[in-house]
Amino acid sequence: MKSTLTKGQENVVSVTMTIPANEATSAYNTAANRISQHINIDGFRKGKAPRAVVERHVGVDRIQHEALEILLPKYLGQAVYDNKLDVITQPAITSYKFETGKELEVTFEVETRPEVTLGSYKGLEVKAEVPAADDGAFDKALEGFLMQHSTMDLVLDRASKESDTVVFDFDGTCNGEMIQGGSAKNYALDLAHSNFIPGFAEQLVGHSINDEFDIQVTFPEDYHDEKLKGQPATFAIKLREIRERVLPELTDDFVKKSSRFSTVDELKADIQDYIDKQRESLKKSSAENVVFKSIVESSVVDVPQRMIQREIASLKADYQQRLAYQGMDWNQFLQSQGGEDSFTKNLAVDAKTRIKNSLIIDKISKEEKISVEQSDFSEKITQISGAYGVAPQDMLKQFGQNPDFLQSLSQQIVNDKVRNFLIENNTIEYVEVSPNKEAVEA
Repeated sequence: MKSTLTKGQENVVSVTMTIPANEATSAYNTAANRISQHINIDGFRKGKAPRAVVERHVGVDRIQHEALEILLPKYLGQAVYDNKLDVITQPAITSYKFETGKELEVTFEVETRPEVTLGSYKGLEVKAEVPAADDGAFDKALEGFLMQHSTMDLVLDRASKESDTVVFDFDGTCNGEMIQGGSAKNYALDLAHSNFIPGFAEQLVGHSINDEFDIQVTFPEDYHDEKLKGQPATFAIKLREIRERVLPELTDDFVKKSSRFSTVDELKADIQDYIDKQRESLKKSSAENVVFKSIVESSVVDVPQRMIQREIASLKADYQQRLAYQGMDWNQFLQSQGGEDSFTKNLAVDAKTRIKNSLIIDKISKEEKISVEQSDFSEKITQISGAYGVAPQDMLKQFGQNPDFLQSLSQQIVNDKVRNFLIENNTIEYVEVSPNKEAVEA
């Protein structure tokens, strides 16, 4: 087979290939025979009609199309291989000249991977910012564990405090009129974490059960109801219950009953281990981001508009699927984003960045001969199945026959291996950043 290549715009390549006459004729005859086995022709049993009769019955075009389906899987792949094309789209047939007994000429277009000119990606010296260690992280985590097993006990012998949860009835009025939706019975409110109008929760402090009193508040200027914006309001309150959160005593017996650990020391060790791993994960993520940002800035990639449009379509489809799952309306979402044009424009920026990053990762993987091994797949499947609480073999059975899933998984593995390679082959200085952005070397 012979082929000639013509380069077009935006990495589109046109390839014309010439298939030998005997191959084309053989495929044409095979196609005619296949078709004859599935149609009824008067005077002939299925599959026994001569080729000329089949041609008159179904037309030459249909037989040629069938013959092309026989030939093209082999010859398209051969043409791509012979011309060393790094394709990113399926070949699209643009024309063909099919005459029985003559060479078959087929022209197809395919989009190739954009050229990437890498900047420096090894031997870099960069600084990565990481949050300063939170001295209170351990105490917060331990308190969170105790909070999960706390109780809300009824208080009878004192007034309400800022840390309590209170249950009350209320009726709200504004300018002498009842507020729509401003009344409720037996409403429970955590006074320490209130999302009510500013000043409301504070005025519930210091009252006892069965107290009846009024609360005076002013609605914020940015309140969603136009009638209530900036308006003073009165809420008549009847306090029904006061409850305080009681934390359990931290003992070995409590830990054994409420966790997978046997002692307080084991629980504390696990909390500290989790905090340490989270911090290491943050450091690694920060280092990856700063190294990769440096590489992207020094690399040259001309991303074709076709690729960007495909990525935009893919991102939109993902958004629509997630919103549908959440029960949200697509058109309302677009309105919240300033309209479809504005949303698409923002997506275009994200799409170009994603494509550029992906192309650079692929280029580095080829330069460094980073590949995906069977052990990589097994490890990744084990990680994913563990996160979902599914046996690895069940996940393999479920997704093993899904080419899209396997391709996505393969790309994830390559991404991870490239990022690990970049961490190992560049010098990173970690700089701790406190909440007020004062940086110190880690």
